[in-house]
Amino acid sequence: MDLDSMKSKEELGVAPLGTGYSSSFQGVSPADCDLFKEPVRKRRRLHRDRQFQAFPSAEQSALKEYEKLECRTRRVLSNTYQKLIQSVFLDDSIPSGLKYLINRLLALIEKSPLEPVYVGFLGITGAGKSSLINALIRQAMFLPVSGESVCTSCIVQVSSGCCEQYEAKIHLLSDQEWKAELKDLTKLLHRAEQSGEEEADLWDRDDATEEAAQKLRMLYGHGAERRHYEELLRLKPRGRIPNSRTITLKAEEAGELSVKLDPYIRTRRRDWDGESAETQIWPLIKYVEVILPKSALIPEGVVLVDIPGTGDFNSKRDKMWKKTIDKCSVIWVISDIERVSGGKTHEDLLSESIKACQRGFCRDIALVVTKTDKLHLQEYLRERKMGNQAIQSQREAVLQRNEIIKLQRKRMLKEKLKRKLPADSKVLEASDLVYTVSAHEYWQRTILTEEESEIPKLREYIRKRILDKKRRLVTKYVTEAFGLLLLTDTLNTEESLLTEELNTGGLRQFVEEKMELLEKAIEQCFARMEQPLQTGVQVAMTSYRRILGSCLVRSRGNQGFHQTLKAVCLKNGVYASRTLARIDLNEALSQPIYDQIDPVFGGIFRDGKPTAPALMQHIDAFKHSLEERMAEVGVRSGWKQDGYKRSFLIQEISAILGGLESHILRRKRKIYKSVTSSIQNDLKPCYEEAAQITGKKACERMKDVIRRGVERQVAEGLFERAQERMWHQFRQLKHGITEKVKGSITTMLTLAAPQGVGLCKELADVRNEQKEMEKLYRSLREVAENAQLRRSMQDFLLRMSPSKAGPHGTKL
Repeated sequence: MDLDSMKSKEELGVAPLGTGYSSSFQGVSPADCDLFKEPVRKRRRLHRDRQFQAFPSAEQSALKEYEKLECRTRRVLSNTYQKLIQSVFLDDSIPSGLKYLINRLLALIEKSPLEPVYVGFLGITGAGKSSLINALIRQAMFLPVSGESVCTSCIVQVSSGCCEQYEAKIHLLSDQEWKAELKDLTKLLHRAEQSGEEEADLWDRDDATEEAAQKLRMLYGHGAERRHYEELLRLKPRGRIPNSRTITLKAEEAGELSVKLDPYIRTRRRDWDGESAETQIWPLIKYVEVILPKSALIPEGVVLVDIPGTGDFNSKRDKMWKKTIDKCSVIWVISDIERVSGGKTHEDLLSESIKACQRGFCRDIALVVTKTDKLHLQEYLRERKMGNQAIQSQREAVLQRNEIIKLQRKRMLKEKLKRKLPADSKVLEASDLVYTVSAHEYWQRTILTEEESEIPKLREYIRKRILDKKRRLVTKYVTEAFGLLLLTDTLNTEESLLTEELNTGGLRQFVEEKMELLEKAIEQCFARMEQPLQTGVQVAMTSYRRILGSCLVRSRGNQGFHQTLKAVCLKNGVYASRTLARIDLNEALSQPIYDQIDPVFGGIFRDGKPTAPALMQHIDAFKHSLEERMAEVGVRSGWKQDGYKRSFLIQEISAILGGLESHILRRKRKIYKSVTSSIQNDLKPCYEEAAQITGKKACERMKDVIRRGVERQVAEGLFERAQERMWHQFRQLKHGITEKVKGSITTMLTLAAPQGVGLCKELADVRNEQKEMEKLYRSLREVAENAQLRRSMQDFLLRMSPSKAGPHGTKL
């Protein structure tokens, strides 16, 4: 919302922010309103106390101070906004500088206090994701746990909020999205009817067609898999589908909501006759949101995301699967103790999480090994060639085995990360890359203590993440607000901040020169991609036949692969199953390019203190050069006794350039995906041709069409086009950065220009708000120092406290 849209609302009778009163309170005197103040204060205090109950006392105190600081800042901004609005309400025209200020104030007032921290649980069915989330929120069996015949069927997001009840929202595919999937499902199923006997026999054992048939039977009843698309469109689904395409469930207790939710997020792997009305619509479910009341374990602002399998046959759900992974700032790859040592699916998920570091928001990756209480003592001792003297109990064996697993998997994970990420990446600096957890022992404690189950360790990681993010966001928020309040003083003054500099054009010329240097620095930064990208293209051209063969040739021949390949073609080279390994021909063909560019790409977009110049480092250097020049101008202009004027300009520069980071992160994803997207787009005609093939030897004929199509496209420049499209995305990013910086810096300099440009105006008196904002800005350091002192005291007390006893009195 900006000032123009805000004024149009006022003309329609809509009150500005914070000035409206409900009609039910019209005519109530201020004295009467005092009756409501005390209950409101109590509710606010109760809200704050419950909001941070997931944290230890020292961290609670720090968070409450940051929360108070943010609330007071927001109140100052709101008061300033109201005064400025009232001062220009009757004006026919508003100076551009004042409009800029009011719009900036409104944007900052409406800014969310804390963006969610998404923690992704990425693992195959049965890995223990749901059990782990249940343990973290301390609600046994809240989410359905995979058994022999059931599994989680969709993405489930779990968070805590301000609601009093337990709540779940089931989001369904739109009618258009389901029709698109229905068409593909019927194509997949009815190709088999047109095939010869050989293919028909194979079709009966094909995973892709079995899953397609199961979806149609569940939604439309038995026999639906034999009906055609047009027939199914005329049928009414068995389950009730609301017009809003969202189903909301509420309950007073966790167990009650769990019972209601269970049929929606749980699906049988085999046919069964006792499905409920809720179970019947699971093929339509896109994702599920679960909101807990204020939790004493999971802080508000954290979203735990159960990401099942390796994608979905439905295009919309599969895109959401990818986007969900990319928006996670933390990814935990979940693998049970019996499958942690290998398996293609596990390695694929690990690779997917590393790619999320390159293209998404992910900053931390860890391997979480589940079910670590499982161990056969005698077999373990024999394998380790130990006598009974070395290990005295099951617990000692489990702890020893877990430490061995940690060391082995940490070394292997670190080597894998080093091949894909820059050597100074923050992920590699993490102290805990591997966790060994046991949800079972967290509840039972027959072998391990609660601490040894490592569930509390994961909770502590989440808490630290939220605390650090809150500290950074509040610091940035208060600092930016302080800069805006300084701007009100600037617009009220009759003197120009930069009259001499602007009249001579010195500062503008300086900015233009630095912009040229920044543009060249960005070009040089991106130029580091040229060699690895060219090498990747050459490797891809020499290896595509081998890669394609490994994707199309199965050890068992075509058995169980005929309709799976059909599904791959129907989805433009991608087949995602809830239970089997993901097949993506486009990613496989582009992998040699990514193998070459990954370390350099990660180096360009990394944060922190890189050893080689990164994109944000160049932008920071540009910012520091402007800040230094502003300081010089301040000295020449006599600002020694009035640092606020200089602070305004410096704060504005930081705010302008700080906003670039989110823009770069969004563009980064598009750049990284451009190679695979280009290959998929160019191969689309051959996929479509292969998908139409039916009759005898259809599987081999589909393979031939794909091979010939790839050969033809490679000869015509398949990989070179992908290379050029990535370069195009890099050029667009460079252009976007320079244009945003030029426009914003020009606006900022205009605000500091002489009165002659017509920007100054006598504004409302906001001197009290300026003083209050100055106090808040100065208190930032005090709040940070208090938080550090509390942390040090807490660490000291923990070191001095006695060790806890193990289960059944065992000494640790």
